[in-house]
Amino acid sequence: MELPDDPRGLRRDPRAARGNAVVLKPDSQTPYCALAVADLLYEAGLPRDLFAVVPGPGSVVGTALVENSDYLMFTGSSQTGRLLAEQAGRRLIGFSAELGGKNPMIVTEGADLREVTEAAMRACFSNSGQLCISIERIYVEKSIAPEFLRMFGDRVRKVALGASYDFGTEMGSLINENQVKTVSAHVDDAVAKGATVVAGGRPRPDLGPIFYEPTVLTGVPEDAECYADETFGPVVSVYPVDDVEDAIRRANDTEYGLNASVWARTKAEGEAIAARIHAGTVNVDEGYAPAWGSTDAPMGGMGISGVGRRHGPDGLLKYTESQTIATTRLLNLDGPRGLPKKAWAKMLAPFVAAMKWLPGR
Repeated sequence: MELPDDPRGLRRDPRAARGNAVVLKPDSQTPYCALAVADLLYEAGLPRDLFAVVPGPGSVVGTALVENSDYLMFTGSSQTGRLLAEQAGRRLIGFSAELGGKNPMIVTEGADLREVTEAAMRACFSNSGQLCISIERIYVEKSIAPEFLRMFGDRVRKVALGASYDFGTEMGSLINENQVKTVSAHVDDAVAKGATVVAGGRPRPDLGPIFYEPTVLTGVPEDAECYADETFGPVVSVYPVDDVEDAIRRANDTEYGLNASVWARTKAEGEAIAARIHAGTVNVDEGYAPAWGSTDAPMGGMGISGVGRRHGPDGLLKYTESQTIATTRLLNLDGPRGLPKKAWAKMLAPFVAAMKWLPGR
């Protein structure tokens, strides 16, 4: 949305809003929030041609968007992200994506387990675990692992599960029956291969057809589906580890790299651990909220968790094309008139070197 320039070609107001027209395709199962946002923007005066919401299946709408856009931003699974990246690459248009995650939490000796327990509840089970930044793996030092498992298991078993919209309900349903099947399959597979259910582990058809209990597992073997693959549901696995080095190694042993959480004796210790985690965002003394809510700080994934960043300057500038306009001020490459070219060739290098002293260069 470029505002008209004045006759001299100068922008009227450097603070004026500018940008590109946007077409938003929300997930087919959750279109209403996007449509409500569009109504609010129109009511605020945004021209309808500059922001459009197009609900529909990705197999139909997504293809049309890729074929007609100058830039593509996608949020969703790593598998779909790969496909869209290929399509964008064929058209040589810009692409960024925030994709899946198998996000770890590290808890070290000396951390306040009461605080960790409540925070882990939010980190693992907000939106029924259906957040790309949800925690699905917890690595706890062996010296405190039994106590953490006891406290965390007790808390999860007390979760208020239901369909009401008041604050008395702590967790609701999953998005659809397919997701219930995925969660059930991951839990059943882990248990069949030797994992132990600490809390939850069952669908709840008595509450509705797409309810599943918040679930805590331990002893999950490496060949279990939920060991390395994203569940995207209310399931978290807890792993006792020998020490901090073991926790960091295992947290980084993944193709994903979206979000992580660290809890230690002090914030300084937590920050030192966080700097070694292979993830686009790492939250010290929280699950995901500080990084997610810091809109001036870039956020995005490493590995198969994404390309590019959102939020902050990086999140805005990725939608732009840089342009350089260079104006010759003194001399061009031909040199001064009347000066022999051989003489100018000898003078050119020291002349260019001296230009660094010119004001305003």
